[in-house]
Amino acid sequence: MHELVEFAVEKAQELGASYAEARFEEKDGTELVMKNGNPEGLGILAEKGMGIRVIVNGGMGFASTNVLTKESVLEAVKKAVKLAKAAAKLRNKPIQFSDEDFHQVFYEVKMKKDFRDISAEEKMEYLKLIEEKVRETGINVPMRFLRYGDFMWHKIFMNNEGAFVESLIPRVSVMYNLVVFEEGQMEQAPFVQRAFSGGLELIEKDQPWEWAVKDVKALQNLIKEGQKPPEGKVDVVISPEVAGIAVHESVGHPYELDRIMGREAAQAGESFVKPTMLGERIGSDVVTVIEDPTVPNSWGFYLYDDEGVKARPRYLIKNGIINEFLMNREYAAYLGMKSNASARAINYNREPIVRMANTYLAPGDYTFEELIEDIKLGVYMVSFNEWNIDDRRFQQRYIGREAYLIENGEIKHPVRKPILEITTKGLWSSVDAVGKDVEFYPGTCGKGEPGQGVPVWMGGPHARLREVVLRR
Repeated sequence: MHELVEFAVEKAQELGASYAEARFEEKDGTELVMKNGNPEGLGILAEKGMGIRVIVNGGMGFASTNVLTKESVLEAVKKAVKLAKAAAKLRNKPIQFSDEDFHQVFYEVKMKKDFRDISAEEKMEYLKLIEEKVRETGINVPMRFLRYGDFMWHKIFMNNEGAFVESLIPRVSVMYNLVVFEEGQMEQAPFVQRAFSGGLELIEKDQPWEWAVKDVKALQNLIKEGQKPPEGKVDVVISPEVAGIAVHESVGHPYELDRIMGREAAQAGESFVKPTMLGERIGSDVVTVIEDPTVPNSWGFYLYDDEGVKARPRYLIKNGIINEFLMNREYAAYLGMKSNASARAINYNREPIVRMANTYLAPGDYTFEELIEDIKLGVYMVSFNEWNIDDRRFQQRYIGREAYLIENGEIKHPVRKPILEITTKGLWSSVDAVGKDVEFYPGTCGKGEPGQGVPVWMGGPHARLREVVLRR
């Protein structure tokens, strides 16, 4: 494939491209499904192909092929060049890319327990263990949907500016959807996922079967003991899971520079953030939000993005101040900056666009006990069943799944579906203390047209919000 990637870049230049890149991708993996104790499906993932992107006369074109011969690749190159020439005629201003330092590098994530050496029957044992542990609780769980997945992601990227990046990243995940039905009431943990970049040793260390048991016990407790949450202005402590969805939706997405500049307006939405807001306060001094693809074994892990730029931690908010946007080369050039390696594509047949990887609230100095000790009346929101946010990422709502009353510094009985409705600035300005205990939760982040769902982590520590409005 090295030779074919180089061939594509050379032919694009011969056909008039001032910039040319080729990206080969191959995915091989397995998917297993179990429903209510019965194995229901085995899927095999096997796909590969090449995407070519070029700039000609200031216009950009992209084309791809899954037929990996010189003849087919050349046709894809010709198509990309033709599209770029057509786009150039429609543009008032030519597309430019930021100047970057490129490397020639190979990197991979090692597996201690390689899933390619394990049979489907052995992998099914992970799902059987979840099934067994849930049934052992004696709780009525009439709906148990379990899924296992793994794949090896092989990429080769090359451009005409000196970049050559090859990577091998294994990804493995377990997901479950569990419904508890007792005393005529139903509660559910919808599509909880545990996922990593690495081998099966990470699943075994994480023990998703124990997470499942914890979830069904919390749901049963909510049915038996749950009461109405307090209303009005109270203090709220959010868990790492809730902090994660909040930073992902209200910080990560609105800080994507392509969204800020309007490209996503008809697709994923707009942003309340403007380029001139760099340096403005958006939260309290204790709020720092980091976006870091380099977190080892993370679901969103990479060391170089899909434009060949070396990844690093991106500090979107630093001590409450808007510090940095997520940028690829095209949008960084608009601001006269360098890319911070935010270009990702989910497959060879998708163009790389501005994306998140691993977004989290940075840790502070508080223990959990210190966060709650002086709260007279509040709620501890452990997890969520639902979230909503407007397309500008400013007005939002989070509905708790597992949540508890806090009274006089102590955790009391569970409360049902507390609703936090708040603005982005209101949310982050209300945080007055942040815990030490960072945890991450995986997800699939959707964006683009055609759609691209990329693996991400989101998380942080516990955090305390002072005097925010809760609804029922």
